[in-house]
Amino acid sequence: MSSPPLAELTVRDLTERLASRAPVPGGGSANALVGALGAALVEMVCELTLGKPEYEEVDPVARQIGAAAGELRGSLLAAAEEDATAYLAVVVARRLPRDGDEQRAARKAAIGEASVAATEIPLRVGRLAAKVLDLAASIASIGNRNAVSDAGAAALLAAAAARGAALNVRINLPSLPDAHPLRAEAGVRLAELDSSVTKREAEALATVSRRMSG
Repeated sequence: MSSPPLAELTVRDLTERLASRAPVPGGGSANALVGALGAALVEMVCELTLGKPEYEEVDPVARQIGAAAGELRGSLLAAAEEDATAYLAVVVARRLPRDGDEQRAARKAAIGEASVAATEIPLRVGRLAAKVLDLAASIASIGNRNAVSDAGAAALLAAAAARGAALNVRINLPSLPDAHPLRAEAGVRLAELDSSVTKREAEALATVSRRMSG
């Protein structure tokens, strides 16, 4: 009997599965789910902004931000499931026999093939989480001031998801096929992601602090 999708589990069941020794879900899925939580908080701040007379001027922008956050939330929930499936394929490949040269070569090839998805998915999660962070920073500057701390929390969650996803990319790189382009490209992509996330997180938190103080 197959397990239900991660998004359909209760919070208790999900955290218990994460806490177990089962190979999936693991850190990759957790990163995607944390990013989805950040996106949900962005949506919440938008909802608390829409229809308020004092925020009438930003209503169209808040509506756009909320819609974009909703799409990202759905993408990140899907990525959490995809990550679990991809990593399970890696686990299966690592359990292949390796008694002779032929078996070892077949096992290495299987691990390499499975590791491609296990690397590409967290890279995508990092990009999606960075987009959530952008939205959190945007709504922090114009959204309902009473919910600005929630926008800050969204930014922190999104940044954590992006950084966690980057760790998953790094740990899977050595298992990629020797000629795979990500071996050469991932370092640059991750450096750009880290720089962008660090800058945008600082901007978002500065905005939150300013609006909470003033």
